[in-house]
Amino acid sequence: MSTPAAPRTPQRPAAPVAPHRPAAPVAPLVLDREKLYAARLHAARVRPYLATALFALQVVESRQVPTMAVDPHWRCYVSPAFVGRTPEAELAAVWVHEVSHLLRDHHGRGDRVAEERGLTGRGERLRMNIAADCEINDDAFGDGLVTPKGAVRPADLDLAPGELMEDYLRQFTLGPWTEHLAWLDCGSGADGLARPWDLGPDGAHGLTAQERDAVRFRVAQGIVGHPGSAPRGWQRWAEEAFHPPQPWRELLGAAVRSAAAGSGAGQDYSYGRPARRSAGLPGVVLPALRRRPPRVNVIIDTSASVSDAELGSALLEVAAICQAVGGRRDQVGVLPCDAAAHAVQSLCRAEGIPLVGGGGTDLRAGFARALRSRPRPDVIVVLTDGQTPWPDARPSCRTVVGLFSRSPNWRRLENNPEYRPRLPPPWARVVEIG
Repeated sequence: MSTPAAPRTPQRPAAPVAPHRPAAPVAPLVLDREKLYAARLHAARVRPYLATALFALQVVESRQVPTMAVDPHWRCYVSPAFVGRTPEAELAAVWVHEVSHLLRDHHGRGDRVAEERGLTGRGERLRMNIAADCEINDDAFGDGLVTPKGAVRPADLDLAPGELMEDYLRQFTLGPWTEHLAWLDCGSGADGLARPWDLGPDGAHGLTAQERDAVRFRVAQGIVGHPGSAPRGWQRWAEEAFHPPQPWRELLGAAVRSAAAGSGAGQDYSYGRPARRSAGLPGVVLPALRRRPPRVNVIIDTSASVSDAELGSALLEVAAICQAVGGRRDQVGVLPCDAAAHAVQSLCRAEGIPLVGGGGTDLRAGFARALRSRPRPDVIVVLTDGQTPWPDARPSCRTVVGLFSRSPNWRRLENNPEYRPRLPPPWARVVEIG
């Protein structure tokens, strides 16, 4: 007898397949310009000396930028998403931060440092961006400005406050302690390296070189005209902006670099890296000739014949000399001298050097004191009006003389037929200052 077949389970009819519909396009986030400009207005209110620069920035909407970034032509590239998620108070602080990169010429300084120190690659430019941020963020916030999230300060890297980008670059490298800063990108205006979103020198919305200089001058004028309203870092910047590099300053820097690079200057033997000749002498390790940073002593004429304006100019020259030897302040000593030599001062900040004196002039004492200092200098730089006796013999190191412009009193003396000028000796490199 056959087994009856099992009853079939009725099959439900298949659900109709909905026709494929493409996903609705997501509308791109629109830049909230009202919020962005309100933040800029807040920044200008709490930092009025930066108002000219803040309103000179040309806003360019860009979805390639992670946050906000600037280029050397004073364009500010802004991410709509970043503006949307960032509180207005933080945006105001970011405005101040970005314009600070341009005012302090971090792009130009970054290119110069890269050329001088052979720094190449995106990693080195990131280090420059971090160092530039440390220079800015040290005293940028507070007094009405909140600190933005992720802002890096010198203390975050165990660095001392109050230094410049070039100084910070020498004091840290990239590593595990900087991984959290890999996102940092303030644009080509912060380190000089072009970005994919840059419009370039011929693009729209950029400022000309003359317009950029005018903005810097107006900001510096506002800071100098209201002393005490800006942090010390901005006051220092404003003072230097009012004394831009001049041809004679470039000549002085070139003379110092030439003297520091001369034969025997800044060189010594070291076993830290064996000489290549050691390969030809098995079992013998020969020292290699290594270049060390040159030591420079600056003798400043503080006699009564030197005016206060010339002494102020001398301090600016000390800063220029420091840059000429690679920014190594520890390698520059300052020696005020009139008829007697005073103590050699280590250079921490040019404005903190006491220029004592005011009597007669005899820089021979300054030469003797400088040559007795330890470590001995590789180069001696003399800043003087020239009315001084000079050593009879050539010093044991190279000498550069910066001569201040002759005052009307000295010109009258020179018209006297009995006047005998005291010219610098022929063994000194002479540069006219002013």
